[in-house]
Amino acid sequence: MRATAPEGRQAEAEVPPPVAPQAFESKTSGWAPRLVVPNEKTEAQDDEVAELIAENMMLKAKLRLEADRRDELQLLLAQEVRELRAHIGDEIAKMEDLRGERDLWKARCEALMQPLFSGQTR
Repeated sequence: MRATAPEGRQAEAEVPPPVAPQAFESKTSGWAPRLVVPNEKTEAQDDEVAELIAENMMLKAKLRLEADRRDELQLLLAQEVRELRAHIGDEIAKMEDLRGERDLWKARCEALMQPLFSGQTR
């Protein structure tokens, strides 16, 4: 048993692990520039890029227009809110005046009624 066990271990140890040749070459050779060969695909890609750039420019112009419209709407809404607040302030002031007038009349009525009720106690 002892004789067979070491032989099996030696057989496993003798086999070197597989090494990827590409990985080894890239480590030793360093960086190399990528070569680009012009072909028909490049022209098609240039056309696609040109179309995308044109579409991007159109979308940016539309976005600027929408931003301008939004700013105009915000200005209009702000003006409407100011006018509404002013109107509400006027209405509240009118109500306060009416309350003051009501309180004044209430006090006058109480003053006029007081002799009537105080005279009944005699």
